[in-house]
Amino acid sequence: MVVDDSRFQRRVLAASLRKRGYGVIEAESGIDALEKLKETPVDMIITDWIMPDMSGPELCKALRERPDKGYIYMILLTSKTERSEIAVGLTAGADDFLTKPVNGPELEARIQAGERLLDMERALVEKNGEVSYALDKIKTLYDAIERDLQEAKTLQQSLIRDKDAEFGPAKLSLMLQSSGHVGGDLVGFFRINEQYLGLYGLDVSGHGVSSALMTARLAGLLSGTTPGQNIALGVNEAGETVPRNPEDVAAELNEMLFFDMDTQHYFTIVYATLDLKTGVLHGVQAGHPHPLLYRKRGKMEVLGEGGFPIGLIEGATYEPFFAKLRNGDRLVLISDGVTEATSPKGVMLDTDGTIKLLRRQKRTETRFVLPNILNDLHEFTEDTSFEDDISGLVLDFDYARCDS
Repeated sequence: MVVDDSRFQRRVLAASLRKRGYGVIEAESGIDALEKLKETPVDMIITDWIMPDMSGPELCKALRERPDKGYIYMILLTSKTERSEIAVGLTAGADDFLTKPVNGPELEARIQAGERLLDMERALVEKNGEVSYALDKIKTLYDAIERDLQEAKTLQQSLIRDKDAEFGPAKLSLMLQSSGHVGGDLVGFFRINEQYLGLYGLDVSGHGVSSALMTARLAGLLSGTTPGQNIALGVNEAGETVPRNPEDVAAELNEMLFFDMDTQHYFTIVYATLDLKTGVLHGVQAGHPHPLLYRKRGKMEVLGEGGFPIGLIEGATYEPFFAKLRNGDRLVLISDGVTEATSPKGVMLDTDGTIKLLRRQKRTETRFVLPNILNDLHEFTEDTSFEDDISGLVLDFDYARCDS
């Protein structure tokens, strides 16, 4: 489009452009140009600087302010050569300048330079369109994955059906908090029979969906009330359901990971049976943080023999540990998300730090112990989130209610 209030100048320039093969639209003013652009879009405008009603720079500014319109390359025709005047044109949105009277070869060179830029702009718009389409697809997929992960998180939390429970002298509370949507930690308990209770805390290696799937598989092996459903249950000669030795359960889980499960994961676990009549705790520790037994009078006992994680060494055997819970004692199982929590200075909480946190909760009701420890962890790490999953089990024992 050629814009000039001089009909003669406009016709001469338009004729010169048509001879060079360009399609040309003429406009006698800036306002006329804006009206014609509503009907016929153009790629380039060559406009005189000085015109009544609307100057060339004002036309440039008006075009640049149009929302959602394609880019138009603007060339200002001027006799002005001062730098300040050129700056005015550039600020208004001009791309190039031609000095009057217009030189034919120079005009064509300027137009070709503009065409190269317009070609680049079109290619960029096309690529941006492709990128936008791809991003829309990715967002759609991400939203679907986000919904699936939220559902997975809900399902994983449902593996802990009861976070607070009582079984005769035993009062329990559980906590599970994943560092992401889903994680590899799990804590739980199950009734073996009228006399025995099963307790466990485990941590599958890694994070995310694959760890969570492994956790769900293990939850299935430690749930149910009949042998065959629950790997920790056995049957005596009278046909009664009884607890299996925890060290045997750990050894069988280890063999299952090598021969029955196609996985690269391993896991740590603490599993124990509690005799509700005598208070005797029979457990096994396989790479998991030590269980902590907080005696009523303030002594803290660290239980367990360490042991190899499940799924690392074929044929591994595991040593049991024993303890006797008395009236007012508190048993705590926690994951390494607690013991390995790190302060901003790089100091790890470790077992000693965990013991200090537990001592603060000496008189705290069972169901508030773990939430309070979680708050203490936030203060220790000075962070609102954790790099690892956090899980724990607290059991308070009232031996006075036992039938020993």
